[in-house]
Amino acid sequence: MGHLRNKMVADLKLRGLSERTRETYLNCVSVFVRHHRKSPRKLGRDDVRDFLLHLVEQRKVKPATYNVYTAALKFLYAHTLERPQDVAWIAQMKVRRPLPSILNCTEIERLLSALGSLKMQSIVMAAYGAGLRVSEACKLCVEDIDSQRMVIVVKNGKGGKGRYTLLPRRLLELLRAYWKEVRPNGPQLFPGQKPGSVMSRDAVGKALTRAAQRAKLDKRITPHGLRHAFATHLLESGTDIRTLQVLLGHASIQTTARYAQVSTKLIRKTQSPADRLRKPRQSPRSKAPRRQRAA
Repeated sequence: MGHLRNKMVADLKLRGLSERTRETYLNCVSVFVRHHRKSPRKLGRDDVRDFLLHLVEQRKVKPATYNVYTAALKFLYAHTLERPQDVAWIAQMKVRRPLPSILNCTEIERLLSALGSLKMQSIVMAAYGAGLRVSEACKLCVEDIDSQRMVIVVKNGKGGKGRYTLLPRRLLELLRAYWKEVRPNGPQLFPGQKPGSVMSRDAVGKALTRAAQRAKLDKRITPHGLRHAFATHLLESGTDIRTLQVLLGHASIQTTARYAQVSTKLIRKTQSPADRLRKPRQSPRSKAPRRQRAA
């Protein structure tokens, strides 16, 4: 698939898709090619359908994974092969998303203490305190921290969109302590092991798992869970949902409104209409007839 792969790589770049998305799409197409052992140029609608059935029936992939494969195949046929009619029929599966497990403030403190290194504490605090995606936190540069206005500039968020978000004073103090200790070379705040690279999301995830074990936290801890906690805690403190949408960088307010479902504090504050009903008047008990004595 050499020439075709190169063309798809170029098409993905021209569409402005992120490196992670490009790699995912290319991997999905490679699985498709290995399944049929033919070039996609020789594969049509029926072959695509056969592969998708294989994913569902044989590999038993989850709906979210299935949807990634369909997106990759749609891109391949619509843009690289210029045969959109072969994939126009594909529909995505409905993904049932469970409510996220939200860490409370005490649990966040325990998690931070268990992390140990200032570098990892700073990344985690950026995800929780500023509502950054962990990939956004890992890519932060020195110039993105505006301590005069107490904001963080997110230059290349999801979908290539930029935004401003909060710079908590506690995060600023952590970053200054980290900078004083490490003095990273280059513009990146959190460089990776390879020159020019940054700390990976997977490395943060592994560090969180180990810290959760040390802190003896029973909840499932994921990097994105820190952003969930940021959003939920702000809602509970009275932040309006439109402001929260801007801070999180959501395109749709419906995505932001999902956090209202997991805020138990908001649920407790809401009065049920049943509690506004008048109490029913108690009717006097009717006296039971006395039994007559036997003669």
